[in-house]
Amino acid sequence: MALTLADVDKIARLSRLQLTAEEKEKSLQELNDIFTMVEQMQNINTDGIEPMAHPHEVALRLREDEVTETDRAAEYQAVAPEVRNRLYIVPQVIEE
Repeated sequence: MALTLADVDKIARLSRLQLTAEEKEKSLQELNDIFTMVEQMQNINTDGIEPMAHPHEVALRLREDEVTETDRAAEYQAVAPEVRNRLYIVPQVIEE
């Protein structure tokens, strides 16, 4: 799939970019190079190759979930001006 200068003009207009003729030519070449590379990658036979989440064999270090702090919400909310259902109530700052 090769793009044309008309395609670059449309992309620039949609992106609200003002490109010079030189920039359009350069963008056209770069975009066509990208599409060529994508086409080459699509033609690679990947049968029998498992998808990878990461290029290296990585094992995560797992640990047990342990509570390290106590729930002190009641202490913190005791000094708040207003609390409802464990939520801090603050004055409205945006007018409707």
